[in-house]
Amino acid sequence: MPSDISLHQFFDFLRFGSISTDSKYKEQVLGCAEWVRNKLTTIGLEAIQHETPGHPIIVARGPRKEGRPTVLIYGHYDVQPVDPVELWHRPPFNPGIENGVVTARGASDNKGQIFAHILGVEQVLKEKGDLPVNLIMLIEGEEEIGSPHLAPFLEAHREELACDVVAISDSSMVAPGQPTFTYGLRGLAAIEVTVTGPDHDLHSGIFGGAVENPATVLARLIAGLHDRNLKVNLKGFYKDVRPLQPWERKTWKRLPLQERELLKMTGVRALRGEKGFTPLERIWARPTAEVNGIGGGYQGEGTKTVLPSKAQAKFTFRLVPDQDPKKIIKIVQAYFRLHAPPSVRLEMVPGHSGEPYLVDPNAGFGRAAQKALGRLFPGKKPALIREGGSIPIVADFKSILKADTLLLGFCLPDCNAHSPNETFPLAHLDLGARLNRYLLEEIAAAG
Repeated sequence: MPSDISLHQFFDFLRFGSISTDSKYKEQVLGCAEWVRNKLTTIGLEAIQHETPGHPIIVARGPRKEGRPTVLIYGHYDVQPVDPVELWHRPPFNPGIENGVVTARGASDNKGQIFAHILGVEQVLKEKGDLPVNLIMLIEGEEEIGSPHLAPFLEAHREELACDVVAISDSSMVAPGQPTFTYGLRGLAAIEVTVTGPDHDLHSGIFGGAVENPATVLARLIAGLHDRNLKVNLKGFYKDVRPLQPWERKTWKRLPLQERELLKMTGVRALRGEKGFTPLERIWARPTAEVNGIGGGYQGEGTKTVLPSKAQAKFTFRLVPDQDPKKIIKIVQAYFRLHAPPSVRLEMVPGHSGEPYLVDPNAGFGRAAQKALGRLFPGKKPALIREGGSIPIVADFKSILKADTLLLGFCLPDCNAHSPNETFPLAHLDLGARLNRYLLEEIAAAG
C-alpha cells in the first residue's frame, strides 16, 4: 500500500476539478498543471510547464546518459465532466476510500495511473539516484477533448522529444490480476448535428401536421444509421476496415472477459451489436456509430404542447484500422444531407477526431513490455488485447516522433471511467509503481 505521504498527495491531485472541456473549470485546470509540475520537480526531474492556446503541457526529464534508450511516458491530468452529479455516492472531487478502493473523478482516468508512474520514478531516483533509461514524462491537460494542441507541440519540439518508445497507462486490465498489454486502439470522429424547422417553437395543435417536427426528423435520421443487423448503414463506411486476424479471434475467446462479465459491468439485460461478431470483437475491432446526446423541445416536468424549433444530437464514430476520420466525417455529412427533408435546415459541426492505432505486440519493445508484465504477475501470461476507446495522440506519436506506443493500463474494467463513481484500487498505486520500475529495466536491457 502507498505511504501516508503518497496517499495524501494522490488525494490532493484528485481534488482538482480539472475538467478540460468546460471553461468554468479553467482555474482548476491551471492549478492542477502547476501541481503536476511541482511534483515532478520535487522528485528530482527537470520539469517545465509549456503554455498552449488551450491548457498547459508539462514536460519533465530525468538524468541523461549517452547510449541508453529514451522512453517517453505520457499521461493527462484533465478529466471528464461529472454529470449527472446526482448519481455520485460522494462529491466527485472529494476523494474517499471504501474497502481499499478510491472513488473520485479522474481516479483511474488518468490521475491514478500517471501518479503511479510518478511514484515509480520517485522510488528509483531515491534508491539509486539514476534511472536505467533516459526518461521524458509528458503530461497534458487536453486529452479528454482530443488533444488539439499536442500534435503541434510535438511538431515544434520534435528533436527534444525524440524517443525510442512511448509508454502509456490510460487503459484497463482485462480482469483483476490479469496482466494486460493493449496493442490496438479505435479511432474517433465526432460531429454535432442540429436540425432546425420553424424560427421559434410553435403550438403543436395549431401547426402540428402542417409543419414538420425537427425532433421527428432527427429521430428518423438517427434510426437510419443502422440496418436490422445493427451494421452501420452509411455508404462507404466499411471500405477501409482491416479484418481481424485469426489468432486474435482465437485468443480473445479465451480471455476472462466475456458476455457474463460484460453484462455485470453494464447492467443491461442482453448484449446486442453487429451480427457475426462476438462482443469483444465488436468493442475492440469493429467500427461503430453512437449517439452521445440528444435534445430538443420541452424537457421539464409535465406537458408543454410545442412543436420545437430545433433538435440537436451529438455523435461519435469509433473507427478501426485503416479508417480515416476525415473520410468518415464526409461520409456522415453526405448521409445527413441526402436524407434530411427540404423542410428543415441542417447544421453539422465536426468535433475532435483521432486515428486508430495498431502495433505488433511481439515486435520492437513489445517483448520488453510483456517481460515487465510477467515480472509484475509471476506465472501469468499477459493478455494481448485491443481497446475500444481512443487515445488520439498515440497515432501522432507514431507519425511525428516515429515511436511506437506500449499501452500498459492497470485500472480495472469496471472502474466507471467517464461515468459517475469512478474508482481506482488503492493497491494499484504500488502495482503501477512496480510496473514502471520493471518496464524501464526491461527496455534498458532490450535497448
